[in-house]
Amino acid sequence: MDPVRNPFAPGAGQRPPELAGRDREVDAFEIVLERVSRGRPERSLVLTGLRGVGKTVLLGELRSMAVRAGWGAGKIEARPEADLRRPLSAALHRAIRDLAVRHRAPDRVDEVLGILKAFALRSAPDGAKLRDRWQPGIDVPVKAGRADSGDIEIDLVELFTEVAELAADVGTGVAILIDEMQDLRPDDISALCAACHELSQSRAPLVVVGAGLPHLPAVLSASKSYSERLFKYVRIGQLDRPDADFALLAPAEREDASFDHEALDALFEASSGYPYFVQAYGKAAWDAAPRSPISAADVKLAAPEAEAELAVGFFGSRYERATPAEREYLRAMAELTEGRDEPVGTAGIADHLARRASSLSPARDSLLKKGLVFSAQRGQIAFTVPHFGRYLLTQA
Repeated sequence: MDPVRNPFAPGAGQRPPELAGRDREVDAFEIVLERVSRGRPERSLVLTGLRGVGKTVLLGELRSMAVRAGWGAGKIEARPEADLRRPLSAALHRAIRDLAVRHRAPDRVDEVLGILKAFALRSAPDGAKLRDRWQPGIDVPVKAGRADSGDIEIDLVELFTEVAELAADVGTGVAILIDEMQDLRPDDISALCAACHELSQSRAPLVVVGAGLPHLPAVLSASKSYSERLFKYVRIGQLDRPDADFALLAPAEREDASFDHEALDALFEASSGYPYFVQAYGKAAWDAAPRSPISAADVKLAAPEAEAELAVGFFGSRYERATPAEREYLRAMAELTEGRDEPVGTAGIADHLARRASSLSPARDSLLKKGLVFSAQRGQIAFTVPHFGRYLLTQA
């Protein structure tokens, strides 16, 4: 098959395979947009799931939906230990520009931009020289006195209120989308929850849509006990068989090609329905197939190529971040689960390695911070990456 026309290559097509099977989430967000625009109460949204289930792609689609509905929308990716002010300022700057197109009072738009600029400039430490201060690229004078106290919790409430009121002027709202939300600093998560709580009380038209690993609800709950009332939690998982087939057939049909039933069987077995794997194996099968329909023999021929690519880009890039002690811990997890995607007891890992549990705590805690594992429940740990245990067992 022509590799140039491969619909499974990254960025190919109008509807990526990762979005297949997410109609329920898309429909639910459409209702959120409508309800909030009408001043009705609605919770913000948190998407959770393992790596490779398409959370980031779904987050991008939700942002596009908000923009099509006339909302202001900005998206950020949280970074461990990084300050929230800078990326959030850039995201809200974009959201305000979306709203400015429809707003009839340019002075009011500039006023909110001035408040945003004051918020952004507080990211510089006290006493920093002018040349060391970050410039947010907002071409209006600073509006002092709002969202610039230096207390992130106070400032977020004031900033979100101003931006939400700007959106209310044009009868829409603002969506702030945060990927890798579990990597926000504790103070920033606490401030974000407090701001969402304050705005929900006033029914202000602003929603936060977060995406992160399965332990994100626990991170939010540890920050603010009332967070469970602020957010609607949606678990994003594997595709079922019909949706996994659709993720392969729909892009192929746009290129006048198809897969036979045995090929679909083989692809589902190889990918387990994880969207990232569906795309990887689909891409390799397309490149290996001489003609349509793509057969099970083509899939078998292509599988080593897909697995080699996953080993480098998906598994290997994460494994390389681990120290020797962390790799020992990861391998023990893989051996105890025999490569299956399931949690394992931390006490069992200590027994397996003939070590005291306390001596393994630094490795476990570091792996948690790196996002390679998560605490499935108290005393249990699991991989954040599907099939990671299987990959580790193949390594020398």
